[in-house]
Amino acid sequence: MTFRNDFEKTEARAERRGGGGRAIALGGGGLGSIVLIGLYLLLGGDPGQLQELTQGTGGSQQSIEQSQGQDNCKTGADANADVNCRIELTGISLDRVWQEQLPQQAGIKYTQPGLVLFSNSTRSACGTASSSTGPFYCPGDTSAYFDGTFFNTLQKMGGGSGPLAQEYVVAHEFGHHIQKLEGTLGRIDYNNPGPDSDAVKLELQADCYAGIWAHYADKGPNAILNPLTDEQVADALNTTRAIGDDTIQKHSGGGIKPDLWTHGSAEGRTKAFLAGYKSGKMAKCDTLGRGVYR
Repeated sequence: MTFRNDFEKTEARAERRGGGGRAIALGGGGLGSIVLIGLYLLLGGDPGQLQELTQGTGGSQQSIEQSQGQDNCKTGADANADVNCRIELTGISLDRVWQEQLPQQAGIKYTQPGLVLFSNSTRSACGTASSSTGPFYCPGDTSAYFDGTFFNTLQKMGGGSGPLAQEYVVAHEFGHHIQKLEGTLGRIDYNNPGPDSDAVKLELQADCYAGIWAHYADKGPNAILNPLTDEQVADALNTTRAIGDDTIQKHSGGGIKPDLWTHGSAEGRTKAFLAGYKSGKMAKCDTLGRGVYR
């Protein structure tokens, strides 16, 4: 999904943080209550393998470091050309969609999460994170964190390479912010995994919420994105399949172990995104069975 070239932002939406030296990877599995929604480590991936995957991206990472202190993101055309700008303007689009839909469908006022673009490593209220951690939402400071070089890793994992595949990741993290506003995010417990766990249910709901954003993002007078194409949706679905627990486990060579799932299967994540995308209804994302949506 590309942005309208004529769209111009009126103020900065993202905080840009310069490089913090070499990235400090958070220890595999030792996150405890820290809610870091990385698309690899928290799916059971081996941190050593992840370091291998992220090697060779130094050129693009250096480019991002040099631009961190500047705001070269002004228009939709800028977002179509630059990954960090794309993340920021996706945040603006998400704000517009949820500002309208969350009160209408859940009776909750929407407040914007923080949006932080960083390179190498950064500090959050949830601890120190790195580019190899993956994008994450921190409830402690209600902010979503992104290092754009992660999308290089995502492609190597089999994820999509197009803009919607990247925007889906941003929308997923904003989905966790919606859960924070709903008061349900605290039910995520990665120490008690499994296909029927609250962790999986809430991750699938965040995928479904990402689909809701995609449903509305190209509609109405406030839309800043061009109409979605079938090819773009298919590319995004490559990502939902690539980051399924079973897909990651299969690639790790350890066999598929549903009792260790924390995010859901490839099929489950794909179905969740499509449920939100096709309906635009939060009621179709009610994985916790709360029955509170209009």
